Amino acid sequence: MEFTRRQGLKFSLLATVAAAGISLAGCSTGAVDASGKGTEKAQSSDTFPVTIKHKFGETIIKSVPQRVATISWVNDDVAIALGVIPVGMPKNDWGGNAKGSTPWKDLALEKAGAGIGTAKAPAQYSETDGVNFTEIAKTSPDVILAAYSGLTQEDYDKLSKIAPVVAFPETPYGTAWQDSTTLIGAALGKSQAAKDLIAETEKSIAVQAAKYPAINGKTFIYGNLEPSKSDGVNVYLAADNRPKFLTSIGMVLAPVVVAAQKGQSAFFIPWSAEKANELTSDVFVSWVPDAKTKDAIIKDPLLGQIPAVKKGAFVADSDNTLTLAISASSPLSLPWALDAFLPQLGDAAAKA
Repeated sequence: MEFTRRQGLKFSLLATVAAAGISLAGCSTGAVDASGKGTEKAQSSDTFPVTIKHKFGETIIKSVPQRVATISWVNDDVAIALGVIPVGMPKNDWGGNAKGSTPWKDLALEKAGAGIGTAKAPAQYSETDGVNFTEIAKTSPDVILAAYSGLTQEDYDKLSKIAPVVAFPETPYGTAWQDSTTLIGAALGKSQAAKDLIAETEKSIAVQAAKYPAINGKTFIYGNLEPSKSDGVNVYLAADNRPKFLTSIGMVLAPVVVAAQKGQSAFFIPWSAEKANELTSDVFVSWVPDAKTKDAIIKDPLLGQIPAVKKGAFVADSDNTLTLAISASSPLSLPWALDAFLPQLGDAAAKA
């Protein structure tokens, strides 16, 4: 699942736990030893089974999961943040490090005594060609987390033959990190822990964002820009996690995007480069493969006419890991990203 420039475009409200009067508290799924067996028995005061509604119907989880596998991004972050070490998770083939992981995930795993390369680490599998059914099956999971993913019906059906699947609630790659956390917390019997994690993460974000008052109230557009292409503009809509994040720290989605997204079910829309000058906002945020591309955008005869780009209120970081942290945001990735991202955003907002 390489996160290329175009695949980067593939990136709801709370999923419903449909069991009347259900009380979901804490559990702990054990780390994995060298034999592949869980080292701890999960404990929970929750009521099981639970039935979770999602895009493809309902998934019944009969008991506290002991062996958790994940796909896509975010899901492993959330499980780890809730104290549950997966038996299997994808490599971060794009934006990751030499371990096929990320700085925020490495830190959390190391604190849990399950760092990549150790006996208790999760098994890792590549998703460059899509969902890795074979490797997932080898981990013998009793639940598969895909609350943030782009599963198709066919994918879901195949995975369901391996273990119960917690799919996304509404839009592919459109589940907010708060909703992923709530959904996964319910599936693992850790809903109170999930609620606390959301509150703590939101508080941390708010405290950090408050250090950059120029951000508050500024309109923004988050888009993907490619110089010298007639189809070189894609604009992310309110359903995407990138605009959701900027909105959460006090920014406002530009009226031109609000108008354009009416009737749209996707998380982005293509925008003709010839009309780039109509993309009016205080700040324009993008991501680029390297610094040269940012310069090319600024100098481009069409993209350079985007009002925010023209006046220097343009954020375009070339750090793939930072891009991943914001795009596939999670309770682990966002706190890690703030120190690098907010200063750039604050500087751009001050120029608006």
